[in-house]
Amino acid sequence: MQTPHLIYFADPMCSWCYGFSPVIADIRRTFGRALPIQLIMGGLRPGTDTPMTDEAKASLAGHWTHVTEASGLPFDPAVLETPGFLYDTDPAARAVVWVRRQDPELALTFLGDLQAAFYAQNQNITDPLVLAALITRHGLNGESLLAAFDTEDLKHETWRDYGTSQKAGVTGFPTLIAGPTEAGAYGVVTRGFQPGAAVVPMLEAWLSGPLN
Repeated sequence: MQTPHLIYFADPMCSWCYGFSPVIADIRRTFGRALPIQLIMGGLRPGTDTPMTDEAKASLAGHWTHVTEASGLPFDPAVLETPGFLYDTDPAARAVVWVRRQDPELALTFLGDLQAAFYAQNQNITDPLVLAALITRHGLNGESLLAAFDTEDLKHETWRDYGTSQKAGVTGFPTLIAGPTEAGAYGVVTRGFQPGAAVVPMLEAWLSGPLN
């Protein structure tokens, strides 16, 4: 039987995934490699080519307030005022997939850093140059990312993630799946945000009991 693991469907530009990032950190800190996490990019708004309206920006900033209330994490909506800003989630997702190629565990860390950079540090993570600079903080070569960024291979790998998310019936992010049981089944840990105080004990009970 396969080792118990988690499958995490997320997006770098999903505000509730940003809110959930401390929970993922709690899970990794609590279980380490005893409970690996497979990261799959969900595809929130890939390929968006229309700049955000003022109304859309105001609505989104209000939505972020709810995430702050639930998670306690800070937001800085100033990034939305970037001239002609496109809320295209594909560039950041592609960067995460590239990091995942190098080191799957590092990809989880990088995802959290991307989210903090966008939501709290006013960095435009739709810009490949910004993504390359953020990658260098983790000891990876930003120039290598830029060289691979527009290749069909990396684009296809990223869009395969989106397809996997759709085939799994994931309709919102974050979504966390656990499995397999002794019968080979997988179950939903959470669809949407939940605090670590709810998620970690649930996983502890699952791992300490019979996997059925």
